Amino acid sequence: MEFEELVSGYCFLEAPRVAGDLVWFTDLLLGGLHRLSPDGRIDSFLEDRKHIGGICLNEDGRVICGGPGGIVWFDARTGETGPVLDGMPGEMFTGSNDFIPDGRGGLYFGTLSSGGDYEQENVPTAIWHITAEAEVSKQDEGLKFANGMGLSPDGHRLYHCESQAGIFAYDLVEDGSFAGKRLFNERLDGDGLAVDAEGGVWVASYDSGVIVRLNPDGSEDRKIKLPQPHKVVTSLCFGGEDWCDLYVTTGGSDGVNAMMRGELPEREASLFRTRSDIPGRPVPATRFRTG
Repeated sequence: MEFEELVSGYCFLEAPRVAGDLVWFTDLLLGGLHRLSPDGRIDSFLEDRKHIGGICLNEDGRVICGGPGGIVWFDARTGETGPVLDGMPGEMFTGSNDFIPDGRGGLYFGTLSSGGDYEQENVPTAIWHITAEAEVSKQDEGLKFANGMGLSPDGHRLYHCESQAGIFAYDLVEDGSFAGKRLFNERLDGDGLAVDAEGGVWVASYDSGVIVRLNPDGSEDRKIKLPQPHKVVTSLCFGGEDWCDLYVTTGGSDGVNAMMRGELPEREASLFRTRSDIPGRPVPATRFRTG
């Protein structure tokens, strides 16, 4: 696969999401929500908000963002923002990391292990479900690090990268809750995740610098190396008119280790685009009440 570098000069890119001909992405460490236009222009928003590990589009055109403290909505047309979820009674809530819309107007999200502050001791993370009406329910807990999520084409299975533990599959019942959990693949360095139209699971592997496509039975189909020095691959998503454009974010050559040392990595993180021979599964919009 041939990779085209669209954006560079960042510290640790994450959360790519395509909306028409616009590509959204974030920088966990420098902060901000960024939008790439077809002419190459980059517009930046929420520049003080760091560790946005998940974004999606709401049906009203607003962007839903994760991060420390919870989930927020943002309107790029007006600059307005507001909360979708900023706490849960009786629960410690450090904030949200990666997430995926559930196809019913809500989404599944993982919690942050330390509120995005890597100098703090990590705490176990969890997966939650929030409905379009903002009703929340815990689906799994005691996780090492909740990361990328994706739904099978039929919507009956959720895949999840629990970094440092493996990639897991959950069966979903009619109301969207989890009915079962099993190890899908033993890969420990899974970060972001996307699912294609054939049920293949594409995983960004932060420690080995590759993208891996897994078959629906969990076996490895292919392994794709990114251009050097992009040893840290953080996330990926599909887009384009035929959904065969694959966008990939990276954390440079030492992004994870630098974060663990409490340092900013070199500004060598990039956003890439390549072409897949299999179209991706479109990600639905959420239907949260905003404004």
